[in-house]
Amino acid sequence: MIDVNDSFGADAPVYVISVAAELAGMHPQTLRQYDRLGIVSPGRASGRGRRYSMRDVQTLREVQRLSQEEGINLAGIKRILELGHEVEQLREQVFHLANELEAARRAVARRGRPTGSGGGAVRGELVRRTRVTIFNTAEPPEDDTRRAGQDRPAGEGPEAGDGTENQG
Repeated sequence: MIDVNDSFGADAPVYVISVAAELAGMHPQTLRQYDRLGIVSPGRASGRGRRYSMRDVQTLREVQRLSQEEGINLAGIKRILELGHEVEQLREQVFHLANELEAARRAVARRGRPTGSGGGAVRGELVRRTRVTIFNTAEPPEDDTRRAGQDRPAGEGPEAGDGTENQG
């Protein structure tokens, strides 16, 4: 016997609504309602008929379980499914980023290998250079005489030569 999943994959929209409803143990009208609510969105045939994949059928079974066994309403189920999809996407992204990071580490390790010219680096040691620039943006602390409103003679203190006049 040929398994449909082997030849088409879990995401291939191959089941008409009556077959998908039977596989999920539901009434076809329930599947139509779930489609309207956006809980399960089947593919469409050229005549606009719904076509469900094996993944859709599995989702329908999960919806039924959450509803009947856990007592979760349809809005909650929809949110659970959305979050599950988001987690899947994030896991895939983490997988790809981890692969990119590993490839970058290997490239840096290859580039950092000494050529044997006696440049001072030990074999396998990676030399890193870092440039740090520090900007002091903090205001200088006010001293007691300025807070008290006392004027300083011109040419003295931190504001000397800054083009402003002290006004008391």
